[in-house]
Amino acid sequence: MRASRSHLTAILRSAQAPTEEQLARFTGFLNKTYRREVPLQWEEDPSLQRGFRLQVGADLYDWTLDGRVRQFQDYLRRLQPGQSDILPLLRQAVDEWEAAVAPEEIGEVLSVDGEIAVVSGLRHAKYGEILLFQSGVKGMVQDLRTDSLSCILFGDSEDVCGGGMVRRTMKTAGMPVGDGFLGRVVDALGVPVDGRGPIEAETFRPIETPAPGILDRQSVNTPMETGLLAIDAMFPIGRGQRELIIGDRQTGKTAIAVDTILNQRGKNVICVYVAIGQKTSSVAQLHENLRRRGAMEYTTIITAPASAGAALQYIAPYAGCALAEHFMYQGRDVLIVYDDLSRHAIAYRALSLLLERSPGREAYPGDVFYLHSRLLERSARLSEALGGGSMTALPIVETQAGDVSAYIPTNIISITDGQIFLESELFFAGQRPAVNVGLSVSRVGGDAQTKAMKSAAGAIRLDLAQYREMEVFTQFSSDLDEATKRQLTYGQGLMRLLRQRQYDPLSQHRQVLLLTAALNHVMQDIPLPQLETFREGLFAFVEGEAAELCRRIDRTGQLPPEDREALLTLSRRYLRTYQERSGG
Repeated sequence: MRASRSHLTAILRSAQAPTEEQLARFTGFLNKTYRREVPLQWEEDPSLQRGFRLQVGADLYDWTLDGRVRQFQDYLRRLQPGQSDILPLLRQAVDEWEAAVAPEEIGEVLSVDGEIAVVSGLRHAKYGEILLFQSGVKGMVQDLRTDSLSCILFGDSEDVCGGGMVRRTMKTAGMPVGDGFLGRVVDALGVPVDGRGPIEAETFRPIETPAPGILDRQSVNTPMETGLLAIDAMFPIGRGQRELIIGDRQTGKTAIAVDTILNQRGKNVICVYVAIGQKTSSVAQLHENLRRRGAMEYTTIITAPASAGAALQYIAPYAGCALAEHFMYQGRDVLIVYDDLSRHAIAYRALSLLLERSPGREAYPGDVFYLHSRLLERSARLSEALGGGSMTALPIVETQAGDVSAYIPTNIISITDGQIFLESELFFAGQRPAVNVGLSVSRVGGDAQTKAMKSAAGAIRLDLAQYREMEVFTQFSSDLDEATKRQLTYGQGLMRLLRQRQYDPLSQHRQVLLLTAALNHVMQDIPLPQLETFREGLFAFVEGEAAELCRRIDRTGQLPPEDREALLTLSRRYLRTYQERSGG
């Protein structure tokens, strides 16, 4: 029974005036429901051709044909989804459904400012609940106050005006999920935007859910190979890890994420790419590149372009995370890319200022850390009891002039398990990926490396660090001894070998081969301009001479001493052949 309220007035609307008998029944219903006498008045509404609509304060009882149809639709949605045969389901629904005498809580739009609507009357609405406006536009509650609430709008705000009616849906924001989304491009609400028709969802999943607890997780010890030698050798990423990709604009951040997606082909990994605030043409180009290389078969792109507005940009990464969680809790491995969280934070800042939340550092609200922590903490490798699935996150953050001490970069660095820092100077010098060895780190480290990669990588980070330091101290010196010159040549060769073309990730056996040969100075005397040619020839030679060895490395991730010696012997044989052919 609903609690009694003072100053209640009931308004009965219909196209035709009710009879005395009908008025008496309505009056009896009001007295019984609200335990008091409620004044009842009738208003003519020509749009209600069949039935009555009774409004009591914020409660709305809809006995019109449209209201009954809406009740029946809600009842159908509550039935178990995924039925292959709809006819038995409809027969069951028709037999079991009864029209309920239950009020809908409605409110009134007080004002609309940009993508924010202020609503009164919805006293029981909850944070994160979806509201439905009279025009059909949906909104999500974001701010609760004593006499009103504010919500963000997922549609054209011009369709929402002051004085309009808004009703509760009793549902929190959700994302349709299922295998049908693989290979598709959808918006932040799960609506396809690739022109290939609707997607049949298996179920709905809330876009915000609690992160798995400690007991629901297991250690991160399985590699998520990027196919990029500079990363897999020195900053390995594990399944379930959160590795930040950070750097200035146009330094190859997205390229690393895309190459990682391409490298998952045939590895039973599902990929979700979330594009936040990007140009539609950029997303279309990305989709085409992935499609031509066969990666869209296991990838979903969720886009909230710059033209979509701050509200959709705000929920886009959470929607992508909900889709990834669906697969993770099925025991599958998922890679999700958030490109990028800088734009996400800016969209949230815009909404927060419209919601009149107090700005703090760099005009961001105080809860901007929570904005990203509750998103990234959902990445995990689940325990075997929960299926053992994993979600690996690659958030991308853009810096200004390499300033990693800015508010958003420092926030996300403190949340993630390491960062790959891309340096502008290295990028413009032709070093791509432009990974800064000194500032990049993976806090999972060797636990996420195969034994073959760990054995082959050896002390490459130390060698590169020594080279960078020696390079700084010798750049003004013209008189160098032979040992120093040889060390510099060796370091320059390592840097050149770490260069990699985009859309060309390396398999594990190629990475192991390259590291084994380079760290044993097999390529020491190859001129830098010829290293690219030498590398491609080495791959072809070894794969032709020892195909089974290459397959064994890829399959087992092991590199016993005899296999390592075999790779080294083959590398030296090819070196001699190359030098004889080139006259070196």
